[in-house]
Amino acid sequence: MAPKTAPGGADAPAQVLVVGEALIDVVHRQDGTVDEHPGGSPANVAITLGRLGRDVQLLAWIGEDAYGSMIRRWLGASGVSLAPGATGAAQTSIATAQLDAKGAATYDFEIEWRMPHDVEVPQSTVAIHSGSIAATLAPGGDDVLALMRRFQPNVTITYDPNVRPTLMGMPLTAAPRIEELVMLADVVKVSDEDLAWLYPHRSPDVSAGLWQKRQGGIVVMTRGGEGAVAWYPGGTVEVAAPPTEVADTVGAGDSFMGALIDGLWSADLLGGARRAALRAVDAATLTAVLERCTKVAAITVSRPGANPPRLDELD
Repeated sequence: MAPKTAPGGADAPAQVLVVGEALIDVVHRQDGTVDEHPGGSPANVAITLGRLGRDVQLLAWIGEDAYGSMIRRWLGASGVSLAPGATGAAQTSIATAQLDAKGAATYDFEIEWRMPHDVEVPQSTVAIHSGSIAATLAPGGDDVLALMRRFQPNVTITYDPNVRPTLMGMPLTAAPRIEELVMLADVVKVSDEDLAWLYPHRSPDVSAGLWQKRQGGIVVMTRGGEGAVAWYPGGTVEVAAPPTEVADTVGAGDSFMGALIDGLWSADLLGGARRAALRAVDAATLTAVLERCTKVAAITVSRPGANPPRLDELD
């Protein structure tokens, strides 16, 4: 993989590049029914951004098969463009989700992750987002890290570890790569469950605060129905989650992440030239962004599958 800057001058519309897996979620419910939904953590982030009216491109790795066609239609319906070379996989990956009585999902994966050759990053890109499987799974994980390192001076880097123990192994082996990406990122979104798995010897709040202190940007920790808390250079802010009847939790954190990127974009805090402004964000601005994120996530969990809201559902 040799990432390079693609043509695109000042007149090109600003966009976000999302890097990572798009796959099919095969969801087994408690009542015995089985549904198939396009998904994948980075793809869900891209879908959320597209539905919120943003220009977004997804650098994925899918096949020229029936599941791949399903994913392409799903992306296109939400205004997400697929990066060149993203359809080179032998077959499209699958994640099998088992839902418990409360709608929470556990996953098993049949996945291959690679980066397309000759990746191009448009000059109009203001942020690059990655996370979950794509940022850690060989052989593509090393290429994701290299791409983010190369373009970090010019764009905002956002990252969501979204840990998958069945693929990432033990916490002690997964933590070094995750921490490397955390230190590279300007904005990190992580769940309290992820932090509890990575660092079982201390509270998630302590772990999130330590991450922020080391990387100097923004670390947002989601807590399911209890809302979210953010650590940033100015201190901490906390928001509650709106009351919601949960259908399932598939895609909830991803839609929160997409809304977080969208909110920081609306506040004019994305792009390499805005890094100082991002780190100087005030509590009122960050609180407003997080409140909208929880609203987006609440709508997502209120309906089956990874189905984030569109802009008109919020406004």
